[in-house]
Amino acid sequence: MISAPPNRHLLRAKDLIDARYREPLDIATLARAAHLSPAHFSREFRRAFGEPPHKYLLTRRLERAAGLLRSTDRDVLEICLDVGLRSIGSFTSSFSRVFGMSPTAYRAHHPPAADLARIPTCMLRAYARPAPSMFGEDQPVLAG
Repeated sequence: MISAPPNRHLLRAKDLIDARYREPLDIATLARAAHLSPAHFSREFRRAFGEPPHKYLLTRRLERAAGLLRSTDRDVLEICLDVGLRSIGSFTSSFSRVFGMSPTAYRAHHPPAADLARIPTCMLRAYARPAPSMFGEDQPVLAG
């Protein structure tokens, strides 16, 4: 059986979650974005995307947190708050349930790429060199 693609109104709510995951989003706000009643919206969202809206929102937040843990050295509490979660305890337990380890262990298990990939100095110098000017002011002036 081929399922129909989600209706545009549900995609509006999904896009709202993706764009504003840091903000406090409740079912009523998402349902308004989809122009549906909260109960009908929850049922339709689950049918279209395979999970309830609050779980989709939590998953987006945890994915963003994992990215920040891999790419920054910011404090775990700061990351928790930055992705829109308000409790470090529930953040840690949700993160552990989804990723199989605590946020601190996840960071230790995924060192920054700069620690793993060494770039030769000659390449750094070649790519750090300023590009030639497009306006010709670095060209010699011909006397004539």
